[in-house]
Amino acid sequence: MTDRLAAAVLDGAPAEVLLSQEVPAHYPAAHLRREDVGIFEGETDKDPRRSIHLGDVPMPELAPDEALVAVMASSINFNTVWSSIFEPVSTFDMLDRYARPGGFAARHRRDYQVIGSDASGVVVRTGAGVRNWKVGDHVTVSPVVVDDQNAGAHDDAMLDPAMTAWGYETNFGGLAHYCVVRASQLLPKPAHLTWEEAACINLCGGTAYRMLVGEHGARIKQGDIVLIWGAAGGLGAFATQLVRNAGAIPVGVVSSEEKARLVRALGCEVVVNRAELELDSGDRGPEATIAAAKRLGRAIRSAVGEDPHVAFDYTGRDTFGMSVIVVRRGGTVITCGSSSGYRHEYDNRYLWMNLKRVIGSHAMNLKEAAEMIRLFDLGKLAPPLSAVHPLDDVADAVRSVQKNVHVGKVGVLGLAPHAGLGVTDQEKRDRLGEEFLSPLRPLTALISAPSIERVAVHQ
Repeated sequence: MTDRLAAAVLDGAPAEVLLSQEVPAHYPAAHLRREDVGIFEGETDKDPRRSIHLGDVPMPELAPDEALVAVMASSINFNTVWSSIFEPVSTFDMLDRYARPGGFAARHRRDYQVIGSDASGVVVRTGAGVRNWKVGDHVTVSPVVVDDQNAGAHDDAMLDPAMTAWGYETNFGGLAHYCVVRASQLLPKPAHLTWEEAACINLCGGTAYRMLVGEHGARIKQGDIVLIWGAAGGLGAFATQLVRNAGAIPVGVVSSEEKARLVRALGCEVVVNRAELELDSGDRGPEATIAAAKRLGRAIRSAVGEDPHVAFDYTGRDTFGMSVIVVRRGGTVITCGSSSGYRHEYDNRYLWMNLKRVIGSHAMNLKEAAEMIRLFDLGKLAPPLSAVHPLDDVADAVRSVQKNVHVGKVGVLGLAPHAGLGVTDQEKRDRLGEEFLSPLRPLTALISAPSIERVAVHQ
């Protein structure tokens, strides 16, 4: 049956027309299936194209504090890779745990999971308890789900014991034609951005803001030297811009000279090629880690004359030991993830004897996310989007992130029929200019990454 509600959204229909159209009983979505848990046991190449299915799923009932969003675009984050390979744990275990309190939470315990932790789109329905959003609003979605009735959420929402990651630890995520979100996840879409640009900023942008700028992170200041591992990735691209905007000095670490050109386009003043310094040595021993860190430290001092104040580390096992050594006396290592492995080893002498700090950071509270969106509205940040896929190619998009053959952020279209739609403030976009707003896309042809063999996504 034709989805008349989706057609009305694409026509830019007003709220009264959107409300007059029936919500479809099913909708297309990229999803995992409980029956596939375990398919990668004993395998070294865990290819998400085997586990990601594309097809119709039932439309869930809307809770009073939720909104139904017609998804125009989404993007790929590394948590989608983890979901699709069922590691470090199956997200179906997370759904079961999330559903235990019952009530509307019980909806999330399904034999399928709609994945995806970023989205931009149009609000098409609101629950009876939603006050600040209405049908027809253009929004982006924060990936943070918190319980606003828990006392822990009212100092810093990230301390809410029930905090979960939408589309990873919950169901009904963004890689679909529709998504279900709490009203406390919604933020206004920057009017000068396209749908796919707006869909790539929340998870990585908000996470980087909390790590570097927010009061719960490193609190960088003018003149600080900030080492950014993986500066060509989604988090790294945001970190580079935030460091530059703060009057601090970004030192980006990348894996090739081609990627070095990309991070320079983002404003990175100093770029280190990890291959040239032989920083990629796999499971190195403690002495080899110290030697590699000293090579990195000498390269940074040669370029800027000092050791870093802060190491921005989301890579984890491969880099954490070096981060602890490289930051200066009294410096800070801030970590939000472990894409290379979550069991870290480091020489504690470098930490305690030099009065260094390690700060754990996870996602962002709504205030931090709103401040990050405000920087976009002010024209201070650019979306680090490098590629856009149709929803039919979502599994290939996830594979590219898994194999690290991408740069910046990889977008996925939902209902939007093609890229470039959604701009409602063309004057601001013209003033900022396409060169500023698309810092990675003109240069991505320089990346000579290995190709990803295309396969059909499972239906």
